[in-house]
Amino acid sequence: MELQTFRPLFSARNMLFSVQSDPCKWKNCQRIDVSTEFVRHRHFQKQAIVWRKHCSKSIGASISCSYSFEKDPNLPSIQKLTDARVMYSVAPAMGHNQEAHPESHLRVPAIVSALEKMKLTSKFRGSEVIELKNFKPASVNDIANVHSKAYVAGLEQAMDKASEKGIIVIDGTGPTYATASTFQESLLAAGAGLALVDSVVAVSAKSQNPPAGFALIRPPGHHAIPKGPMGFCVFGNVAVAARHAQLVHGLKRVFIIDFDVHHGNGTNDAFYDDPDIFFLSTHQDGSYPGTGKIDEVGHGNGEGATLNLPLPGGSGDNAMRTVFDEVIVPCAQKFKPDIILVSAGYDGHVLDPLASLQFTTGTYYMLASNIKQLAKDLCGGRCVFFLEGGYNLDSLSYSVADSFRAFLGEKSLASEFDNPAILYEEPSARVKQAIQKVKHIHSL
Repeated sequence: MELQTFRPLFSARNMLFSVQSDPCKWKNCQRIDVSTEFVRHRHFQKQAIVWRKHCSKSIGASISCSYSFEKDPNLPSIQKLTDARVMYSVAPAMGHNQEAHPESHLRVPAIVSALEKMKLTSKFRGSEVIELKNFKPASVNDIANVHSKAYVAGLEQAMDKASEKGIIVIDGTGPTYATASTFQESLLAAGAGLALVDSVVAVSAKSQNPPAGFALIRPPGHHAIPKGPMGFCVFGNVAVAARHAQLVHGLKRVFIIDFDVHHGNGTNDAFYDDPDIFFLSTHQDGSYPGTGKIDEVGHGNGEGATLNLPLPGGSGDNAMRTVFDEVIVPCAQKFKPDIILVSAGYDGHVLDPLASLQFTTGTYYMLASNIKQLAKDLCGGRCVFFLEGGYNLDSLSYSVADSFRAFLGEKSLASEFDNPAILYEEPSARVKQAIQKVKHIHSL
C-alpha cells in the first residue's frame, strides 16, 4: 500500500568528477577535516527540524510510542501498519554521488526497480507491503546521541565548500566524499530508519507479528565513528536508531546483527562499553578496515556485549548457516533483546567486487527469514533492517528482493539468479575453528 507521496529534499545533480581506479585516491576533490571546520566556525546553526512527538501510550510495561498515528494526517493509520508484513522506507540520496565510486546513487534505485519488477511492492501486494513515504529527517540531536556535535556541525559547515567545489573528501583515509546535499540527505537516511523503528514498535503494541522493517537508504552508516565519517559512511544509521529505541521507546536492550562483509567498526566503537546494546558482527577476516578481531569483546561494563567473528575468505552459505545456528541464536537468547536491528550489507555476495566471500542470494534469504523468526521468538517480532554495503547492482537488488520474500513468508527464488557453478569449496576447517573459538570466548 503506497502512502502519501514524499518529495525528496534534493534531485539528482550533475556533480561528477573523474577518479582513479583506486577508490581511496581522488582527483578534483578538496579534503576537508570536518571537526576542525567546526572549530573555525564556532557558530552552530540550529536545524529547523521539529522534534518528534511523544505520546504517553505504553506498550507493555516500559515501551512508549513516539508518534500518534491516529492524529497525524501525514502518517499511516495504525490499522494499515498492522495489516502489513513488510514495511520499508526509501532514501536514495541522489545528490550524494561520485562518478565511478562503488557507493553510488544507482544502488537504491536498482533495488526499488527490482522490487517493482518482481511484484514485491504495494502496487501488487496491497496491504501486505507498505512504503513509508512521509517520514521526517533525523534531527541534529538524534545524530548527536551517537556522533560528536563537533563532527555534525563541522559537516554542516563543510556543505558550503562542497557547493563551491562540487565534491570534497571528508574522510582522511580517502573513500568518503560529500557533495552539497550530503548533510541533508544523510539526515534523511537516518530519519528513514527512525520512522521504521517508530512504526514497528507502534504495531507491536497491537500485534504479536508486526511487519519487518527495511530502510533502503544511503549513505550507509556502520563505518562512521562517533567523531567522524569513514569508509563510505557519514552517520551511523543503525547506531542512531539503537539510541532512539532506548531513549524514545524505552527499549533498553538492543541486539544489533551486522552481516556486511566489512567490520562495522563505527557501531562497534559507539557501544563498546555499553552493556545494554549487543553488537554482533560477522565479516571477512583481513578486510577493510582491519578491525573486528575475535578477541574484541567490549570494555568495562560493556565487556562481553560485543562479539566479532571474522570469517576466512571463501566462506559461504554453509558457514553462515552454521554461524547463525551456533553463534547468533544462542547469543541473542542469552542477551534477551527488546528489539533486533540489522546492518544488512550485501557485499558478501560471491558476485560483489569488493570482497571474497561466497554468500549467495539464498544466503540472504536464509538470514532474513531466520532473523525475523528470531525477533518473533525473543522480542515481539520487533526487527528493522538497514541497508549497508552491496556494490554489484544485480546481486544487491536480487538479494534484497529475496529478503522481502522471506519477510512475506514466501519461497525463495534465489535459484533463478544464483549460479552454483561459480562456487568453490569453502574453508570448512578454518570456519569451524573460528566458530569454536568465539563460542569459547563468549561461553556459548
